[in-house]
Amino acid sequence: MPLWHMLSMPIIASRRYSGGKPSETRLDVDGKPRGDLPKGAFDWVGLANPTARDMEPVREQFGLHLLAVEDALNPSQMPKIETYGQQLFIIARTATIEEGESISYGQTAIFLGSDFIVTVRMGSTRAHSKLRKRLESDAGRLSEGPDYVAHAILDFVVDGYQPILERYEDSVQIMEESAIDSFPEPSMIRRIFRLRRQFRRFTRIVGPMEEVCERLTFTDLPVVDPSARIWFRDVLDHVHRTLIRMNGLRDTLASIVETASLLEQHRQGHMTRQLAAYAAILAVPTAIAGIYGMNFDYMPELHSKWGYPAVWTVIIGICGGLWLRFKRIGWL
Repeated sequence: MPLWHMLSMPIIASRRYSGGKPSETRLDVDGKPRGDLPKGAFDWVGLANPTARDMEPVREQFGLHLLAVEDALNPSQMPKIETYGQQLFIIARTATIEEGESISYGQTAIFLGSDFIVTVRMGSTRAHSKLRKRLESDAGRLSEGPDYVAHAILDFVVDGYQPILERYEDSVQIMEESAIDSFPEPSMIRRIFRLRRQFRRFTRIVGPMEEVCERLTFTDLPVVDPSARIWFRDVLDHVHRTLIRMNGLRDTLASIVETASLLEQHRQGHMTRQLAAYAAILAVPTAIAGIYGMNFDYMPELHSKWGYPAVWTVIIGICGGLWLRFKRIGWL
């Protein structure tokens, strides 16, 4: 392979670990067979946004399956776990929140063998450099092997969901409180439906992560030591809680519209009752005035001395009685 191409390969880090400690030199990824490693040693190679040409020496050196490599280079894969002989292939979906409350999705593929782990990031902005440094600072844990590293990477991916949830929870809480005071404006209603669409997509893309972690926790799989399952169970718990929180946010958004509609209907009903009550009260003087405003000579009390105050007494009495009645039943 030409030297210029080796230097341009998107390999972020490549190290051999023995006893939980990294080697002093960078591991060469040149497509040549690795041979037998010392007991307890393993290789960890991390790549970011490689091409098929970039992956070829990695595939040859670690004996990766062609179908798995093809899936790793496809950034729209769903989370899954597959077995290829004595190797495991895992795909996890990453998610980060952007400006405007949109979620950007990426992908991390993990090739796991008995003495190696290869990670391929596609479209993910969260590098594993800090994670690698943290793991290298704990040689005791890192000496447990590549399956522990796989757990740490999955845990790192799932922890990336938490800022998204926290950001959305704050926004949804503000919308929920404002919807109680007044009916949402059209802009807020559009925002609610956009968020519900974002939440549905998040659940659809990230949801299969739960099944991946369940298999790693409860199924006998190659290169995963039974003692390591407890670590994957912790990741499973995080995924489960994430999905519960996201579904809760989606239900809250639905309830905001429903509750706001009910409150608005109540407000409109109260206003309708008030208008109906005042209309009934005003109908009394309107009817009496209309009758005695007709131009007839022969009408009761038309020429009576007490006709005028009597009419006002009747009007005030009936209107007052209606007002008290409506007030008592809560219409006014």
